[in-house]
Amino acid sequence: MERKRRTLSLEQPRGAGDELRADVITSRDNKWLKMFRTALRGNGPERNQPIGVEGIKLVEDGLRSGLALEALLVSGAGERNLARILDIASETEAGVRRERILRTTDKLFAGIAGTETPQGVAALFRTPVWELDDVLRGPGASRGNAALVVVLAGAQDPGNVGTILRSAEAFGATGAVATRGTADPWSPKALRASAGSALRLPVLRGLAIPVLLAQLKIEQVRVIAAIAGGRRDGSERPAGPATWDFPRSLDDLRQAVAIFIGNEGAGLPVEVEHAADAAISIPMSGAVESLNAGVAASLLLYELARGRERSR
Repeated sequence: MERKRRTLSLEQPRGAGDELRADVITSRDNKWLKMFRTALRGNGPERNQPIGVEGIKLVEDGLRSGLALEALLVSGAGERNLARILDIASETEAGVRRERILRTTDKLFAGIAGTETPQGVAALFRTPVWELDDVLRGPGASRGNAALVVVLAGAQDPGNVGTILRSAEAFGATGAVATRGTADPWSPKALRASAGSALRLPVLRGLAIPVLLAQLKIEQVRVIAAIAGGRRDGSERPAGPATWDFPRSLDDLRQAVAIFIGNEGAGLPVEVEHAADAAISIPMSGAVESLNAGVAASLLLYELARGRERSR
């Protein structure tokens, strides 16, 4: 079933018309450059703001994923890649408007870039508007699997968030949810860590955990809590198998599931542990208290994917 993606419109900055007609933007006070600077150095787009993407690969990923291109900025160093990017854009439904292809100098581009060695190519994409139905029936569902949703419940490190989304896409997740208080999956650092997965995977941002838990229950999605060790009631770290209270029947792995990954230090909120249908943990040597959130989530997603493959 083809999914329709809705997008938020982005208004052109007032007074930018004359600057857009210029061949090369030479003023750091240009309103488009200010918008790019905010997007490429911020913590993620606010409501009605665009997603800022920097680098040739990520710009191409955004275009191929179907995101609508609002503006493309190229410096002298990135000019050689412009023809290929425009070829990709021409094959998309939205394309790119000629007046939104902007040029600037390498020096000014470096002043707005979020990387140390900018490639001279950046883009502003309209923010996609996903719904829970998209997350439950995303790309992974097209392979005949039930929903596999990754929920980031308070992860603070954008690098971890991006890594988890990259692994989620790699191991067949249908979508992801970043609950309130989680680092923005569309922040520049998370986008780079995701290697483009955050642009392709259906992602919901800013949901309150109680609301999400209620919605998952209505949709009959099993909630799985990823825990570092024992529960907060004093239970000990599991020994032996890589799972604890996890459905042991392969039939259970065919069901729709949402795996919750918590904060790097505090773990999952108590309300998630109490509402969970099952918990899962990775056995480790006693000297190691926990794994990096991105590493742990990747291992768990791999095990889930492997279990589903065996259950076919």
